[in-house]
Amino acid sequence: MRITIIAALLVASAALTAFGVLTFDLFNPDRDEVQLVLVTSALWLLFGLAWWLLRRVRGKTVVALILAGSALIGGAAMVGPPNTSTDSARYAWDGIVQTNGISPYAFTPADARLDSLRPDWLFPAPQTNAVGTEVCVGERIVRARTTDGDLLCSALNRTAVPTIYPPASEIFFAGVRFLTGPGPEYWPLQLTGLLLSLGTTVLLLNGMRRRGLNERNAALWAWCPLVATEAITNSHVDMLGVIFVVAAVFLVSSKKVWRGGIMLGIAIGTKLIPVLAAPALLKRGGWRMVAASVLSFALLYVPYVLATGIGVLGYLPGYLTEEGYQDGSRFALVSLVAPGASAVIVAGIILAIVAVLVIIKTDQTQPWVGQLVMIGATLLVLSPRYPWYALLLLPFVALSGRWEWLLVPMALTLRLLLPNPQLTQVSIAVAVIVIVAVSLRRAGPGALKQMLPPRLTARRA
Repeated sequence: MRITIIAALLVASAALTAFGVLTFDLFNPDRDEVQLVLVTSALWLLFGLAWWLLRRVRGKTVVALILAGSALIGGAAMVGPPNTSTDSARYAWDGIVQTNGISPYAFTPADARLDSLRPDWLFPAPQTNAVGTEVCVGERIVRARTTDGDLLCSALNRTAVPTIYPPASEIFFAGVRFLTGPGPEYWPLQLTGLLLSLGTTVLLLNGMRRRGLNERNAALWAWCPLVATEAITNSHVDMLGVIFVVAAVFLVSSKKVWRGGIMLGIAIGTKLIPVLAAPALLKRGGWRMVAASVLSFALLYVPYVLATGIGVLGYLPGYLTEEGYQDGSRFALVSLVAPGASAVIVAGIILAIVAVLVIIKTDQTQPWVGQLVMIGATLLVLSPRYPWYALLLLPFVALSGRWEWLLVPMALTLRLLLPNPQLTQVSIAVAVIVIVAVSLRRAGPGALKQMLPPRLTARRA
């Protein structure tokens, strides 16, 4: 009966995922944010209930349910185009440019010299309305101008700036478009997202079995709504970094330091954020892991540096300014106590302290707990408005079994769907409170006693 109920919940999750993809998107000016939040909340509820019921299932059925649910929900996430992000359009364009022998860092998408490369699904032709004005039509289509001043209708965001993505991502984009050509729209990247998410599920199950960890917790990755939405529907390249990070963790914790370092370097070369997984591995990895990571990261850049020079920095400096990380306006909780530019300093101090504690305290046979804390704390402090950054957190939630950290991607998802500063502050504050409370309970009563000053402890005794 329990297995039947879990199967029914997974089918319901897949059906609701497909319904959400086909019905809701953030590009529709008439969208109903409340309905979108309700559907998203229902998906998280189904996910949590299915995982809770899985705890009593035994044997090979656990692995079968996890894999089947991962494939079923992931497949349902492919039924429609991206609905909360246009990033995959940029991925496709960068791949198309590269298959034509051009560095993605060399020209902006609006450069008139690239006109002959533009597929209609990414750059539809302007239409003339009743009064004779050229307009751009489509929910995902924005108005821009080419470098010649002509109207450019585009599915890409930021057409006037070069790409921001590091070389591992760009190689990935080129590989996908080399296989498919420029014609297919969003499904090639969605399919690769599905394959990568399934690969991560298999990697987690295998690694957890070898280390005696609870395999049921792999469902915290495999069935999570964030994976379906952001790794598959919206095809975020963060997924590529995730699978390399998980491989790096298992290799370094097994004392295969050089190979683990290479995997970590490739992960960092995907989107830089995976560097947060490094502090917890430093004790065991040491200089060899660092050297292997730096070398593999640098080698990925070599062909692009030769082609473009300093232009490989792309839009990264402008992105940090745009997102408010230079003036501190993006830090949801930190800005309450340190407004303005001082928030950057306070955030830096907090994260430096967390990193030092992670390096010192992490058990090198179980580095995923330290990685969970490092990545989770960074997301809570920086509070990005993009929930797909939390994809990197989820494998470590699964490996550690610390479900309370799922409140982090939930809070970031709410921030995307309902971008209200006060609501964001409340949701992130709730996440912090619950994580601290549950973590103290896990540690037992002695943990709180150790945190109290000695004199206060003696007085109570």
